[in-house]
Amino acid sequence: MRVVSLVPSVTETLQAWGVVPAACTRFCERPDLPHVGGTKDPDIDAITTLRPDLVIVDVEENRREDHEALVQRGVPVHVLHIRGIGDLDEQLGGLATVLGSRWVPLGTLAVAAPRATVFVPIWRRPWMALGSPTYGTSLLAVLGLDNVYGDAGSYPATTLADARARKPDLVIAPSEPYPFAPRHRAELATVAPPVFVDGRDLLWWGARTRVALTRLADQLATDRIHG
Repeated sequence: MRVVSLVPSVTETLQAWGVVPAACTRFCERPDLPHVGGTKDPDIDAITTLRPDLVIVDVEENRREDHEALVQRGVPVHVLHIRGIGDLDEQLGGLATVLGSRWVPLGTLAVAAPRATVFVPIWRRPWMALGSPTYGTSLLAVLGLDNVYGDAGSYPATTLADARARKPDLVIAPSEPYPFAPRHRAELATVAPPVFVDGRDLLWWGARTRVALTRLADQLATDRIHG
């Protein structure tokens, strides 16, 4: 099948399944493949020209209007809607069946008893937080981390003052979508001690999920021990 992926997580998962997309987005970290725009601004003409058997999109990552434009042109589209780690087995299992691949089920991942509360900034100027329901928050819950913005919608706008008022134990600062890095340490430390993590491990779902859980657990344990 000629597959176009408009979701970085899917592109990575397809690679793990041995499926090479005909094209992907510029955010998919596959410079060896043709790019057809971004997740929010795909080149509909370029995608149509490729005559794909399937274009894969996700409700969280992609825009409804781009999905509708592809459907209007007769392009087959497979829609995923990953809002939590519990969605992966059903939805990626279904996609694997369509592609003739195999998704190894994660099974039931128990939510650990909360051992710390966290603030997860995902943007700066203006400040935005990771909320719920989202994959990232569900992943943290499996690790025993309770998101202090879990009651505020998926991606709430906020301020550092508001984050401080919620009294998190840690700030989990991912490297994407905003590139948080040690240069932001002093600013984030006004809320709580920051831990800088690979944003892909926190936010990219699919083939990465199993190893991401292990990496994040190990990193958080090490960083908390050594400060």
